[in-house]
Amino acid sequence: MPPVTAPRAALAAALVTPLLLPLWAAGPASAHGAPTDPVSRVVACSPEGGDDAGSAACRAAVGANGAPFTAWDNLRVANVNGRDREVVPDGKLCSGGLPAYRGLDLARADWPATRVAPGAKLTMRYVSTIPHTGTFRMYLTKPGYDPAGPLSWSDLPGEPFAEVTDPVLTDGAYRLEATLPSDRTGRHVLYTVWQNSSTPDTYYSCSDVVFPEQKQKQTAEKTAEKTEEAKEETKEEEEKEGEESTTEPEVPAPRLRPQSERTAAASASGSSSGPSTPVLAGGAAAVLVLTAGAALMVRLRRR
Repeated sequence: MPPVTAPRAALAAALVTPLLLPLWAAGPASAHGAPTDPVSRVVACSPEGGDDAGSAACRAAVGANGAPFTAWDNLRVANVNGRDREVVPDGKLCSGGLPAYRGLDLARADWPATRVAPGAKLTMRYVSTIPHTGTFRMYLTKPGYDPAGPLSWSDLPGEPFAEVTDPVLTDGAYRLEATLPSDRTGRHVLYTVWQNSSTPDTYYSCSDVVFPEQKQKQTAEKTAEKTEEAKEETKEEEEKEGEESTTEPEVPAPRLRPQSERTAAASASGSSSGPSTPVLAGGAAAVLVLTAGAALMVRLRRR
């Protein structure tokens, strides 16, 4: 195995992945850097690209290129001075218009891509084998972008969604923090321009990213809403149960009927203070017995 040069060692340290392939070739001493997360096409399709290097898109890119992308960190154009749209032709944005990287401009919708979320915070890791001062400008293709077509300047907004100047190089990589636009779905290209201030060079890179499709996004939002509603209902039920458990049940007070109703009821049921029907019947029988006895005695005396 050939000795590991500074550019190769920097990429290996920055990627930190067991999928890295053996280092096949050394890059030029003038090499400087490229994004590794979200992975750029030039890194994914380089000999250090791991499984990505074996993808159909990368195989096609290497075939169109006529050579492997061993110098993944040297995709730079001198003396652009901010005139990117004038210097780099439409359809050749990913190669920077350089013939040595023309395979990166293939119009395909199956490039190795990184999954991202709309409106999410993005931390790009941009490996640099030789540090430089300068400004990074990050663009994202417009809504409705067709990934199966060639990338043109008209596919990008006029202004970058993020711009970072002179970030600190840590462990061989710059970390660029930005918030992604919230109105993208499907496959897009994250286009990064690094304009050096310490050299006359400008670096270009294409990182393919995938946002959730609209249906998936809506489903996720609806699921989140239903989950919140279920949580609210459960909370309300628990609060109700708590209130019921701390309140003693009310015992209804006895209802007293009016005096007139109670008297009428008592009279009807025989519970009043006057003589009842059975008592009256018994008294009449006693009178009859006494009368019959008196009559009998009168008869006996006459005899």
